[in-house]
Amino acid sequence: MERLEHVGGQAVIEGVMMRSRSRYVVAVRTPKGDISIKSERINSSAERFPVLKKPLLRGIVVLIESLLIGVKALTYSAQEAIEEDEGKSEKGLSNFAMTLTLLVSFILGLGLFVIFPAFLAGKITDRGWAFNLIDGLIRLAMFFGYILVISLMPDIRRVFEYHGAEHKSIYAYESGEELSVESASKYSTLHPRCGTAFLLTVMIISILVFSILGKPSSYLIRFGSRIVLIPLIAGISYEVIRLASRRSQSRLMRIVIAPGLLLQRLTTREPSSDQLQVAISALKELIKSEGESDIS
Repeated sequence: MERLEHVGGQAVIEGVMMRSRSRYVVAVRTPKGDISIKSERINSSAERFPVLKKPLLRGIVVLIESLLIGVKALTYSAQEAIEEDEGKSEKGLSNFAMTLTLLVSFILGLGLFVIFPAFLAGKITDRGWAFNLIDGLIRLAMFFGYILVISLMPDIRRVFEYHGAEHKSIYAYESGEELSVESASKYSTLHPRCGTAFLLTVMIISILVFSILGKPSSYLIRFGSRIVLIPLIAGISYEVIRLASRRSQSRLMRIVIAPGLLLQRLTTREPSSDQLQVAISALKELIKSEGESDIS
């Protein structure tokens, strides 16, 4: 079997999700100390509609599919990480609680990182370029502040440790080494294709895109345009990250990815051996599942 390309992942509750283009695997450390694993095939819309593989469009597809898979992975990890004696009825409640939490978080995120910065910038200046610059800087400052605050929470720090384990395991695989705790532990927790780097790129690209539009005359257009243009900005950001990962040795591309790597110093931590073992288990299962798919 050929080596998988573009392996990515996500830290979840007491575990790691690893994904390829056609499958994802979630590995979670249970309260018993075992590793629970779930593997599912990804039915990408881009496979049914090839036009969605075109530049800009593919970034939008990846963003939507990543969000959906991420929600599934988080829900599964929440179910598996709870105490055994809470039983299946509590696991069902966990599904509802997770969905509600994500919905509320999304609404609050729009208000905090989209609507409020635009409102505040509008109170500071009426000049188009200055409005968009201030709006972007406020969003960046709030985003960094948010990351700093949540990083102080013990549960979030554990998620950041699993985030580091995800990156180390992927580095070991991309380097052609045997997947083991020993081989993965020597690698960096910072990776140029990280979703954190993508989020920062989205914020920077948004400043450039909105600067072209100037300052909309009404609050409705001002806030609406920021929401409506999210897919376009995500598509552009995806192409930037994709190009940077392919030409990571270029001096220009190293400059482009540097802010994302810097931000990852906040969103990743050195993992323990047990956490690396979980990430490696997810990656090994992904490789195994892809091999079985080739045979079938």
